[in-house]
Amino acid sequence: MADTDLRGFLAQSQARVERALERCLPAADIQPARLHAAMRYAVLGAGKRIRPTLMYATAQAIESDPGLVDTPACAVELIHAYSLVHDDLPAMDDDDLRRGRLTCHKAFDEATAILTGDALQTLAFQVLALDEALAEAVRVRMVATLARASGSRGMAGGQAMDLAAESQPPDLAMLENIHIHKTGALIRAGVCMATQTKPDLDAQVAERLDRFAKYLGLAFQIRDDILDIEGDKSVLGKTIGKDQAQEKATYPALMGLAPAREAAEHLIAEAHACLDGLGRGAEALRWLADYMVRRDR
Repeated sequence: MADTDLRGFLAQSQARVERALERCLPAADIQPARLHAAMRYAVLGAGKRIRPTLMYATAQAIESDPGLVDTPACAVELIHAYSLVHDDLPAMDDDDLRRGRLTCHKAFDEATAILTGDALQTLAFQVLALDEALAEAVRVRMVATLARASGSRGMAGGQAMDLAAESQPPDLAMLENIHIHKTGALIRAGVCMATQTKPDLDAQVAERLDRFAKYLGLAFQIRDDILDIEGDKSVLGKTIGKDQAQEKATYPALMGLAPAREAAEHLIAEAHACLDGLGRGAEALRWLADYMVRRDR
């Protein structure tokens, strides 16, 4: 596939999941209207939809029906959106801006933001449970996969470890464990849920795609840390990244900027190796892996 075709795949996937999210979110004029407006504000019209796009690309790689991915992709994106709303709260990262606009608790209020996160999380499981396009056994597996990736053994646990790490001397093993849970778990869950749309998929192929997602999730986080150094948050007149301002452990802080870049490239090479043998169907996954680790924002 040419680069223009792959960029078109990204744009089409973004538009597809945006339409699906629009359908599954309650209308802003349905009571409680303020909560529903906040939910739509937190989800729609923002973000690159990387996780859903990975899911569509995985479906393409295994020759599964992309229509079966629509609802699972929404569920993953709803969980991701809820996590950002809660991460931005004063008790967590205390951010005023997200993707160039006011965070949910600033655009509405703190209590509404908490409820928005709660409602988005439960909506994710509701839409999965009610998706009749998927066999009942598949829905149960997906609910379990997403719950595990979102809870104390996944994303929420990673956030808890991240908060606890602020009072400890950082090291690379601890940082990797945090991000395997905080960032990587949801990326892996999305790829896994896409493979679950094809129940007869060879187990070895599913396992290789899971390893691909694991490597990609870590590379994605390292790139985020690198981009944060190049960010635009100004403290005492000096432009530094958000995590530096909060004195959080990051890969560049522990490894140095150049070694962090090398680590991300190594992980992407490992991710590519996991796709060996999948042929041209996995071209979008290969392109996305490079895109995610070499993006400039």
